[in-house]
Amino acid sequence: MGTSKRERQKAGHQARLNVERSLDRRDRIRRRVLTIAGSAIVVVAAVALVIVLSDNSSTSTTSATTTTSAPTTSTIAQPKLASAAGKPCVDFNDTLPPNAPEVTMPVGQLPTSLVVQDLVTGSGTPVAPADSVTVNYIGVSCSTGKIFDSSWTNGKAVTFPLNQVITGWSQGLVGMQPNGRRLLVIPADMGYGSSGQGSIAPDESLIFVVDLISASKTATPGIASN
Repeated sequence: MGTSKRERQKAGHQARLNVERSLDRRDRIRRRVLTIAGSAIVVVAAVALVIVLSDNSSTSTTSATTTTSAPTTSTIAQPKLASAAGKPCVDFNDTLPPNAPEVTMPVGQLPTSLVVQDLVTGSGTPVAPADSVTVNYIGVSCSTGKIFDSSWTNGKAVTFPLNQVITGWSQGLVGMQPNGRRLLVIPADMGYGSSGQGSIAPDESLIFVVDLISASKTATPGIASN
């Protein structure tokens, strides 16, 4: 009986050990599975994060490239105007800005020298070559009869030094008196020559009507505050 009891105890002890080992093995397997699953989740999350960052980076790069590569207005090539060489003056055929004077064109002529004509004689100290002048003006292309510039459009007079303008102006306004009005017919070589300027074609003769407001040796260039 004693031996049988010990054997039963031993068998019971062995059974408990087997159960404990089985539970321990199951726990180890569970922990391993959880560890692997956790690692997989981390890897998936990391891959997803890399993809998101990569997409954002690509979007930013594309956006930056688009912004950088898009040409600005200043870099877009402007169509070159045909030369006006040999073309005589036509009649004025544009709309005058408010308060601007009529422009008399030398129709049929191709200006070859500077023409200066006082339409209204002013009074006071005449303009000297080194002066800065404050003026209103309108400029017309000889071969088209179209206005290319006018201070009357903005309703503001302009001040500039005579030594920084085209030859037709630096010579054509000398001797003019305040409150006078002067017509200038300027051949191409005294204007913008073979290069042209903006809407002024190469080799274009120019017609100006200029109202002189004042002249000074110390006036600040720019738009006047009249």
